[in-house]
Amino acid sequence: MKIGLYFGTFNPIHIGHLIIANHMAEYSNLDQIWFVVTPQSPFKVKATMLANHDRLELVYRATEDYDKLRPSDIEFGLPQPNYTINTLTHLQEKYPKYEFSLIMGEDNLKSLHKWKNYELILANHHLYVYPRISEGVIETQFDEHPKIHRVSAPIMELSSTFIRKSIKKGKNVRPMLPEHVWEYVDEMNFYRS
Repeated sequence: MKIGLYFGTFNPIHIGHLIIANHMAEYSNLDQIWFVVTPQSPFKVKATMLANHDRLELVYRATEDYDKLRPSDIEFGLPQPNYTINTLTHLQEKYPKYEFSLIMGEDNLKSLHKWKNYELILANHHLYVYPRISEGVIETQFDEHPKIHRVSAPIMELSSTFIRKSIKKGKNVRPMLPEHVWEYVDEMNFYRS
């Protein structure tokens, strides 16, 4: 089984995340996409960040109608801070028959050379990169790398930050969120203050 790991805070998860994940599930050789919800660091408490269980609940609600999309709380039990290489190692030990790949935006590829043990990640895992409008350049070592696959997914310029700010201003963001996510955010009064 080939699993694509889509890391993020998903604060909140929105239709842009779902469009990209579903595109990867349908138009690549990945069998499933796992939304790996990054836990809030106990050392960096942000007022705008929902609790871990609330963000996981939002991801669960967003993905429950999709066979190939799954929520994952795998990082909740790992030491802080979370390094991608540690999560990958843990997953590989827990699911030895699965092949794990990373899903990332082009903006993250530009900083990949700064990641902890990025060479080890590239030696053992494929990267599926979707386009993003961003500043900066990609290191030439990643241009023709056999483990880096560029996927022409739709360019999504929707952000969780924009959604949170819009909710705080009393704007209607309902079309930007999956229906069950919107219902939970509205019912719980998230991001209003």
